[in-house]
Amino acid sequence: MAKRVAVMGIIVENRESTEALNSLLSEYGDFIIGRMGVPYKEKGINIVSIAIDAPQDTIAALAGRVGNLSGISVKTAYSNVVTDD
Repeated sequence: MAKRVAVMGIIVENRESTEALNSLLSEYGDFIIGRMGVPYKEKGINIVSIAIDAPQDTIAALAGRVGNLSGISVKTAYSNVVTDD
């Protein structure tokens, strides 16, 4: 199956959704290349970036599930790198 490399930008405005977010990211952990979280205390938000290498359907499914969490926004940028793994 063709895999793509992508980056997800996640903004957490509701800290109560953090546990659910971490659970989802653990569920997709086999596809995640790396993760960086930055707390922005002055604004009361957290910024998370996820680098992922997975089939496009998997990336879209994760983004959709993350976006359905209360107080969390997500955007995905896809690279043109496609591999058949």
